[in-house]
Amino acid sequence: MFFEGFTLEERDVAGMRVRFRRGGSGPPLLLLHGNPQTHAMWHKVAPALAQRFTVICPDIRGYGFSAKLPPLPGHAAYAKREMAKDVLGLMRELGHERFSVVSHDRGARLAHRLALDHAEVVERLCVMDIVPTLHHFENADMAFGLGYYHWFWLAQPHPGPEMLIKQDVELWFRIHTSREPKDDGFFHPEARADYLAALRQPGTVEAICEDYRAAATIDLEHDRESRAQGVKVTCPLLALWGAKGKIGQWYEPLAVWRAYSSAEVAGHAVKSGHYLAEEAPGEVLQALEEFLP
Repeated sequence: MFFEGFTLEERDVAGMRVRFRRGGSGPPLLLLHGNPQTHAMWHKVAPALAQRFTVICPDIRGYGFSAKLPPLPGHAAYAKREMAKDVLGLMRELGHERFSVVSHDRGARLAHRLALDHAEVVERLCVMDIVPTLHHFENADMAFGLGYYHWFWLAQPHPGPEMLIKQDVELWFRIHTSREPKDDGFFHPEARADYLAALRQPGTVEAICEDYRAAATIDLEHDRESRAQGVKVTCPLLALWGAKGKIGQWYEPLAVWRAYSSAEVAGHAVKSGHYLAEEAPGEVLQALEEFLP
C-alpha cells in the first residue's frame, strides 16, 4: 500500500497552499523532501514511523502541489528562511508547537535554517545526504563543480534553465536523478508519477531554479550572518549520507556538522545512493529508531 493509513490534505498557511499527508499518533514528526521530488519520497518510511509518531509530510514551497511564487529579483521568496515559515506555520495550524524533523536534500537545507531561526520548536533534527550550503560553496573545487554541476546550472538567470528543462521534463528528471545509475523502476510507480505530475505543474520548474538561485545568493547572506552571530544548531542532530554518493567522498560529514552545531552530532553512511529513504528504508528506519525519543 502507498501511504496506508495516511490522509492527503491541503491547508492555507498565511496565504500559501500546502499539500501534505498525515498519519499515525504520538509525538509530532515533520518529514521534509528534496528536489526534484514531493512528499511521496517518504512512502517507505512514513507508515513505519506513524506507529510511534504523528507524521506530517508536506510538499515544500515551490515543489509538488504546494504554492509556487514566480521568479523575482533577489530570490527572497525561495530563501530557506521563507520556505521554513510555511512548514512551521503548517505544524502550528495542526496544533504542534514543538516537533522533531527528518529531512533530505533541499528539505534538509530548509530544516537546517528552521533549526537556526526557530530553535525553540525543533526537538531533534535528522539531515540526509547534505552538509551545510555555506560549507559546500566555501569549499567548492573541481570535483564539486563536476559532481554537483546542477547547483551552478539551475542557478543561472531566469528563464534559461527553465526553458531547457521544460523542453522534456521527463528526460531532465531521468538525467537529474541518475547521479548513481538507475532505471525507471528505481522509484515506486506512484511516487514517480507524483514527481513527474508535479514537475508539469505551472511554476514548479521555475520554483526549483529559484530555490537554487536563492541558495547561491540570499541563503549565503543569511548563513554568514548566523555564523558571525555564533548561531548554531542547538538540538541533537543525526546526519546520514549515502555510501554510494558524494558527501562521504568529499567531506567528513560529522566533523562538518559539529562545526555548525552546539549539541550532540551523530550519524553514519547508509548503503545507498542519494535517495536513502527509497533505496535503503530499513537502514534509515533503524537509525531513526535509535535517534528519535
